[in-house]
Amino acid sequence: MDVLFENTTDIKVNEELINSVIAESLRYEGVSDNCEVSVTIVDNDEIHSINLKHRGIDRPTDVLSFPLINFEKETLPNDGSKIYLGDIIISIEKAEEQAKEYGHSLDREIGFLTAHSMLHLLGYDHMVEDEEKIMFKKQEEILNNLNLRR
Repeated sequence: MDVLFENTTDIKVNEELINSVIAESLRYEGVSDNCEVSVTIVDNDEIHSINLKHRGIDRPTDVLSFPLINFEKETLPNDGSKIYLGDIIISIEKAEEQAKEYGHSLDREIGFLTAHSMLHLLGYDHMVEDEEKIMFKKQEEILNNLNLRR
């Protein structure tokens, strides 16, 4: 598993935790670890700009996912070739705000955002209630497997 990690802020982030959540998400979903994921840590201004540019939403958000595989049209290769899943962009400022709001650690919040985004990269969504229930159950189980409980 290759994680291309970049932190564009001055706030220290637990990179090992992010790698663990990515690895557990792949294991949980039965996906080969012959994958590459890009993770970028940004501030609210940067994620606001990206959110506006790519989604037309004029506000900061906590995490953005940019999958490289369209699971409605493609399947994961099983020929041993490298699987490029996509990009995860996390606002560390939003993560800090939400950790305080929900009364849990920053590690738990970063873990949640990473698991959530990994499921998006693996083809899950939460636009309708049934999909949301499935996705949210999976992300909780991934976090529980890593003892990242609320």
